[in-house]
Amino acid sequence: MEKQILRLLRENGRMSAEEIADRLGADAEEIRKKIRDMEKDQVILGYTAVVDEDRLPGAKVRSLIEVKVTPRRDGGFDEVARRIARFPEVVRLYLVSGGYDLLLEVEGDSLQEVAGFVSARLATIDGVLSTATSFQLKKYKESGKIMSKEDDYERLPVTP
Repeated sequence: MEKQILRLLRENGRMSAEEIADRLGADAEEIRKKIRDMEKDQVILGYTAVVDEDRLPGAKVRSLIEVKVTPRRDGGFDEVARRIARFPEVVRLYLVSGGYDLLLEVEGDSLQEVAGFVSARLATIDGVLSTATSFQLKKYKESGKIMSKEDDYERLPVTP
């Protein structure tokens, strides 16, 4: 039942225990207890809103940064990843397979701010071998939500 509760909360983090219980055919108090237990056990770490930053004035610049790391003898990638995770600019951080070891999502007020973070703070960390930065141009989907409704598109007639 926990997986079903989590699926519903991922769809809508504001869904009440009563609504979840109704959808799952369960008792609301049982659902509240399971949610409390998952919060206590840190299965649920928090609740967030999915925001379309493009609709906000002064939107942040977002980038994806691939980082190649020399793993530590005792800590592997974890020591470097924990250090990188402490930076407030880092929104998300993953250990990944492929040509790079870590994938970061970083945000800043400008391209220059993100570039400065990479060159002055990230690249200087002991164990960071190289980085590759891509800037987000447009977001189509986040957390299962399509960011903008598709515009009505009318194909122009083609004449010879």
